[in-house]
Amino acid sequence: MLATKQAAAMFEVSSLADTESLAARLGALLRAGDVVALSGDLGSGKTAFARGLIQALLGPDTDVPSPTFNLVLTYELDDTLLWHFDLYRLERPDDAFELGIEDAFATGISLIEWPDKLDAMLPADSLRVSLKAGDEPDSRVIDMSGLGDWPTRLKSLIGDV
Repeated sequence: MLATKQAAAMFEVSSLADTESLAARLGALLRAGDVVALSGDLGSGKTAFARGLIQALLGPDTDVPSPTFNLVLTYELDDTLLWHFDLYRLERPDDAFELGIEDAFATGISLIEWPDKLDAMLPADSLRVSLKAGDEPDSRVIDMSGLGDWPTRLKSLIGDV
């Protein structure tokens, strides 16, 4: 049975490299069926976070463009697909079905930029990652929260800091 307690963790990073390192540590915790909802203003670091996570899983030379114009890009992992969605230009939540979002939720790992465009379609046990600019250039405040087994998984992430 899934826990109903919400996990929460806050990280302050001072550079792009620190953002990518945190994303890489999160990537090591992901498995098929996980949904990571990346929110924040334009330029807050959502795509940089996703790039750091994907390159940690596939190698630093992996090309990870922003999926802004494609809306979705997929990456093959050993045992599943990683789906990177950018829903900024999505007009209606139902439009996400055309992108294969049901398959992504069921069998893959989903990284979703602009998850608010999905409304109620976003799974309740998603890990919500909110990024915002910090006080210094390139610094970020990254809040993570989630239900399900995220309390245990985030504890291990916090322990890695």
